[in-house]
Amino acid sequence: MDLIRVLIAILLPPLGVFLQVGLGGAFWLNILLTLLGYIPGIVHAVWIIAKR
Repeated sequence: MDLIRVLIAILLPPLGVFLQVGLGGAFWLNILLTLLGYIPGIVHAVWIIAKR
C-alpha cells in the first residue's frame, strides 16, 4: 500500500499526503510547497509517507 501512496505522491504530492494524514497541517504545508516548486512538494510528500 505504501508503494501506491509513494507513486501517487510523485504524481500529485498533495493527494499522497491527504491519503496519509487527511486535512491536517502537513496537507496544507504540502500544498504550499507544491505551489512554490513541484520538487519540494514531492520530497515532503514522500517524507510524510515514509515517516508513518
